[in-house]
Amino acid sequence: MTGTKRSSEGLDAHRRKLLFRSWHRGMREMDLILGTFADAEIGTLTAEEIDQYERLLDIVDTEFLPLVTGERPVPAEIDCAVLQKILASRRTMTF
Repeated sequence: MTGTKRSSEGLDAHRRKLLFRSWHRGMREMDLILGTFADAEIGTLTAEEIDQYERLLDIVDTEFLPLVTGERPVPAEIDCAVLQKILASRRTMTF
């Protein structure tokens, strides 16, 4: 069970892959944060935002989680529009 509530129907292959990766991170907390974000946003992200999101998905969970939870400041080199969307969605998440 992935937890996804969104069907991959209607998504191109690249977006389907990113949706899958979002829900299969390895750390359940990151699955929930990024999977929920991807469920809501993957279909509407621009090409540039897709590139940004893919780069964020390459960050190891143990490094990414403290940034998303606010335990560590976000380094300037990874701060981008999509990360700001993730942080905003994180503040409104209820599990």
